[in-house]
Amino acid sequence: MQKLEINATDLTPSVLLDAASRTFKFEGRSLADSPEAFFKPIQAWFNEYVKNPNPVTVVVTRFEYVNTPTQRELLDILKTLEGAPGARVVWQFLEDDEDMEECGQELAQLTSLPFEFQPY
Repeated sequence: MQKLEINATDLTPSVLLDAASRTFKFEGRSLADSPEAFFKPIQAWFNEYVKNPNPVTVVVTRFEYVNTPTQRELLDILKTLEGAPGARVVWQFLEDDEDMEECGQELAQLTSLPFEFQPY
């Protein structure tokens, strides 16, 4: 499967999805009011990936901030990953950033994926 790499902008996070190296990473901020166009190729990549996933899939997120529209897009992606055996999420957040920790907890409650919370 082809690697998907997107560089960060002021409004969107960096994304690296590489099944061969088992790297699934989101990092930065997501502030776009309509993030659907940004997340469309990411969702398409995961839709294809779950057809033949790795035995273990660990999605690592290190968001500084995500807005509500982004949370909806992330939830859709995580729901897709529920079909991949061994899938889990490592939700990293600044140690004193209660909002980002809470965002991860809300997503964890809405999916069946196991979440690991890592303050840094």
